[in-house]
Amino acid sequence: MADLRNLLLNHRDDFHPVVPFMEGFDKLHEFDMTAANTALTENIVLDVDRYSGYILSQLTLFNARYGIGGYGEHRTVYGRSSVFDPEVPGEEPRRFHLGLDIWGEAGTAVTAPLPGRVHSFAFNDRYGDYGATIILSHQLENNLFYSLYGHLSLADLEPLQIGMDIEKGALFAHFGEPAENGHWPPHLHLQLIGDIGDAWGDYPGVCRYSEREVYLSNSPDPDLVARLYRYL
Repeated sequence: MADLRNLLLNHRDDFHPVVPFMEGFDKLHEFDMTAANTALTENIVLDVDRYSGYILSQLTLFNARYGIGGYGEHRTVYGRSSVFDPEVPGEEPRRFHLGLDIWGEAGTAVTAPLPGRVHSFAFNDRYGDYGATIILSHQLENNLFYSLYGHLSLADLEPLQIGMDIEKGALFAHFGEPAENGHWPPHLHLQLIGDIGDAWGDYPGVCRYSEREVYLSNSPDPDLVARLYRYL
């Protein structure tokens, strides 16, 4: 949504960090989850322990606190889960990623980048899905939009109520362990959504490549809010 993108650009200096980051000390490493990354083999991707080990080894190698990447990325890794398979065999699967992934340690704090309210939350507990998920609604210059946080700790859902106010900078979630985050290496999936329709506790974070333009228009780059790429 171009209008949402411009709105966020106009407020780019107003957002609170989504994860703790010490400028000048902490480092980021950009991950490639496409077929171009030949080091990320199928044997690694299909084993969550090995996959987690790969992420950790890369962060250690590059002395990085977080890995980052994925927005607008056409990924082969989604072949690990039937969640992304077509409903009709032979049709196009979902492989195009619509969020920003921030890879790091389980338990990493997630804080609200701007004031919001709890729109919905759910435990999407299918293998390869979001796991524990929270969606916040936001008003900015009388414009309504949403932010989705996936792969969280299940305990983060317990205190929530629909309509609960979340203050800017408030700690409201944490990176989940694989058993509660959809069986992925610990990370945060951050996604912005203009029109959420009737979605509740869930919204597609991966679409068909052929549908990418429609979905990208409704889910602009989350780094407009996270603003982490400036540290690479």
